[in-house]
Amino acid sequence: MHNRRVAVTGLGVLTPIGNNTNDFWQALKEGKSGAGPITYFDASNFATQFACEVKNFNVEDYIEKKAARRMDPFTHYAIATAIMAMEDSGLNLENEDKERIGVVFGSGIGGMDTFEKQVIAFLDGGPRKISPFFVPMMISDIAAGQISIKYGLKGPNYATTSACATSSHALADAFFLIQRGSADIIVTGGSEAAITQMSIGGFNASRAISTWNDRPTEASRPFDKDRNGFVMGEGGGVLILEELEHAKARGANIYAEIIGAGLTGDAFHVTAPPPEGEGAFRSMREALRDGGIKPEQVDYINAHGTSTPLNDENETAAIKNLFGEHAYKMAISSTKSMTGHLLGAAGAVEAVVTVLAIKNSFVPPTINLDEPDPLCDLDYTPKVGKERNIEYAISNTFGFGGHNASLLFKKYNG
Repeated sequence: MHNRRVAVTGLGVLTPIGNNTNDFWQALKEGKSGAGPITYFDASNFATQFACEVKNFNVEDYIEKKAARRMDPFTHYAIATAIMAMEDSGLNLENEDKERIGVVFGSGIGGMDTFEKQVIAFLDGGPRKISPFFVPMMISDIAAGQISIKYGLKGPNYATTSACATSSHALADAFFLIQRGSADIIVTGGSEAAITQMSIGGFNASRAISTWNDRPTEASRPFDKDRNGFVMGEGGGVLILEELEHAKARGANIYAEIIGAGLTGDAFHVTAPPPEGEGAFRSMREALRDGGIKPEQVDYINAHGTSTPLNDENETAAIKNLFGEHAYKMAISSTKSMTGHLLGAAGAVEAVVTVLAIKNSFVPPTINLDEPDPLCDLDYTPKVGKERNIEYAISNTFGFGGHNASLLFKKYNG
């Protein structure tokens, strides 16, 4: 069944720089930053007082008020982006076999906001103050479950959790399931809503996030010599993956094809990448092998590019080691410079970016790249995006724990 081709036929995103695909893409082209002061809680005692929050999102545009109260924000984001992607796909579910449609959807952290609030309720009032909805609001698989319930989708249904690689793993699994014939369509992606006191405090304690409180919009600066940590983001992304012949038969709009996935483990350290980004090197190599293309055919890489000292150097080394001289001919960018790091949702949102870059023949920029780290000497599309024909593109995500995922997309030429 490996010869079943897989198309991308629907997109949905909710991000700190745009609450739908069109607004998001326009903001990416313009190089907008989504960073600003944290509004969800009083952050004045925290080392980091800013993040990339979703703005002007009204959950009742997507979910009835009573139902929304029984869901964590990460599930709100999941359902909203699934609705957008389903509408974009043009699927008429009355004409489809719902046993052949699945949901693979992940969250790196899940219901952190719910967990914190319920712990406070317990400490204030004891066990009787714990909500009966606590567990089904908090667990990270519940977004996948809620999406399937909403649409009655009875195919493969589960969640992935692998830190920052979470939703890239979801997409890879969805791709594999359709390839092997286990489903014809999968709603896939990830969401995260972890701008909370414990998350910010925890990442501060591990010195992972930037503390540039006086200039938040400049704080996410992948590959720049002055980078000092990532900027927390939130939101969600969904892609509708569909078997190509099925998509063609219903006259679907095809954005691109997904043709390869490379999944590897560092087996090295809890948070640090191995020297020369050895795990990242192998994940990109495996994606190319899976897709059956040569390194010199790749035109664009949407880098993991977190704006942390170790990640950016090692990802650069991995790209140079795999692509050789061609590394200097490719366009690379880190859209985390604009969105911040969406943790478990990063892979899905950046897969959407990669697909739109292919579709629109445009490479979004890496903003805030004022002076590259001497070890980061590739074309990271600094400051301003550029037009470029993109036939093949890779989206990279690498997670705490040593989880690496590289997804390979191809222009659809009919």
